[in-house]
Amino acid sequence: MRVGAGLSTDVNAARAAGEAANLAALEMEGEAPNLVVCLISDDHRDSAEDVAAFLGERFPSAAVIGCTSEGIIGGSEELEHGPAVSIFTAFLPDTHVTPFGLQFFETGDGEHEYRGWATVPPDASLIMLCDRFSFPAGHLLAELNDTRPGTIVIGGIAAGGNEPGDTRLFYGGRVFTSGAVAVAISGRVRVQTLVSQGCRPIGEAATITRADRNIIFELAGKRPVDRLSEIWHHADPHDRMLMQTGLQIGKVVDEYKTDLERGDFLIRPVMGGDSESGVVAVGDVVEVGETIQFHVRDPAAADEDLRIALEGVHGHPSGALLFTCNGRGTNLFDEPNHDAAMVAKTLGVPLAGMFCAGELGPVGGKNFMHGQTASIALFVDTAA
Repeated sequence: MRVGAGLSTDVNAARAAGEAANLAALEMEGEAPNLVVCLISDDHRDSAEDVAAFLGERFPSAAVIGCTSEGIIGGSEELEHGPAVSIFTAFLPDTHVTPFGLQFFETGDGEHEYRGWATVPPDASLIMLCDRFSFPAGHLLAELNDTRPGTIVIGGIAAGGNEPGDTRLFYGGRVFTSGAVAVAISGRVRVQTLVSQGCRPIGEAATITRADRNIIFELAGKRPVDRLSEIWHHADPHDRMLMQTGLQIGKVVDEYKTDLERGDFLIRPVMGGDSESGVVAVGDVVEVGETIQFHVRDPAAADEDLRIALEGVHGHPSGALLFTCNGRGTNLFDEPNHDAAMVAKTLGVPLAGMFCAGELGPVGGKNFMHGQTASIALFVDTAA
């Protein structure tokens, strides 16, 4: 396997694409890639067609996908603003690489369909880039969990753009302003995933005993606000501050697991509470019988969580794609380049990626859409 990555901040999109491609080619040792992922900043939105055409000419034997986003990642750098093109190239031996585009259609009477599916092998992993205005990524992932259990989806929802049609997505030389683009990967090279949710638990886990949609009325027979009061009473001043600014819940993904640890929770925000009724509203539908635990999010927890996830990587990845939330970066950490620098330093592999308005990745064996996470696709040669 050969992997390369290149980043350019040239204000001219054509020159930037050429420079990034040349840098990526240096690491390919003369091998032609069969996968190319290109992330371009919103500054180059109007030149997306030119970039897509260039990629098709430069890499004629590769499956090419890409999109625009407000922030771009290359190597150890996170460019949250300004012009940038980041290109990831890979030769994946004995591996099927199939690009395709998806569009969502409502067909009436509450029915819908996703059009554009390629033939996807049962063991394939999907790298997916989505438009946030037109494509219900979370809905699709829920369907795939039911219809294609075991299929891994990793990727992100393009951030930036204020209106429908602002996003540019492309594959095979074609450019779209809606939907999603993806590449299915199956065979010798496997995609290993990391989803760092950047939270730590507080209090004890409890079972929901009464709820309606996203409103929790009772936790183990007690009012949720009373349980929060107990946690507050035992918390130190720092945790009390975090409870006021970054309170979350963690939904246990595998209810059969009793020894809960990192990676066992799906994190969702607490939207608010009512001291009179005692209820708590959260940013997802919850059900009676689910186990949850309150969590807090802060830079230290996010740093620790990502560090532990990277230290637990199995095998020897040759390259990585990073999809990190636009609420991270300098919006969360005191210093720039936090996530990219940590991935680059820990793994030492070619890296490209983007800032997202939602990150896709598996937790507990199921695919979900996340917020405030760093989702990472690692390319591992199983024959190495």
